[in-house]
Amino acid sequence: MHFLRRNSLMLGTAFTLAACASTLDKIAHVGQAPALSPIAVPANMAAGAPVYVPQPPPNVQPRELNSLWQTGSRSFFRDPRAQKVGDILTVNIDIGDQAKIANTTSRSTTSAEKSGVPNFLGLESRLKGVLPDAVDPSNLVNLGSDSSNTGTGSVDRSETINLTIAAVVTQVLPNGNLVIQGQQEVRVNNEVRELTVSGVVRPEDISNLNTIRHTQISEARISYGGRGQITDVQQPRLGQQLFDLIWPF
Repeated sequence: MHFLRRNSLMLGTAFTLAACASTLDKIAHVGQAPALSPIAVPANMAAGAPVYVPQPPPNVQPRELNSLWQTGSRSFFRDPRAQKVGDILTVNIDIGDQAKIANTTSRSTTSAEKSGVPNFLGLESRLKGVLPDAVDPSNLVNLGSDSSNTGTGSVDRSETINLTIAAVVTQVLPNGNLVIQGQQEVRVNNEVRELTVSGVVRPEDISNLNTIRHTQISEARISYGGRGQITDVQQPRLGQQLFDLIWPF
């Protein structure tokens, strides 16, 4: 118990300090609009650091002398599609997910047991000497049970996101696939809406308009959210979140 109390006290102290730091930071910016992030690839993003996955060795072809055609080139003329680090392509995000589940379970059980010994070689008259005086030989056991269980559950969810964002190529993998990352921030009054997308795409999937769909992005990470006064109001208080975590009932 002493160990548990000590750990609980340390956890509570750390949570309080973190909450105070966050609260003080918000107090320092009261009346100000949320700041926008600088234009850069954040180091903590999925595509901000090199991606280490098994890849075939790069296919390096020497340039042919006195020739307009380069071995390994995908096209004769300049390809306007993104193909190297720093190039930009457009990602079309069109998510329309729907899930509907309905389950119903019903169970009912009824059982009854009844037994007696009205006549048993005359020994039934001696039962009162062994059993209580109220014993009835013709109705020694009379048991019954009745149980029922009914459960109903349903899930009805619908999500729709229709957005377009420009992403930049941050890395070219040895097999030619491109690692992309894009971030968009829009501030309306005192609320900032953030859209982030990252993942790995094949150059062959990029259209001639230099666009790609989100369904063609491998290891896609798409985030759409916001920060500001409205988002803060919609979040539970820190004390309520802590109470929900430690309350066992």
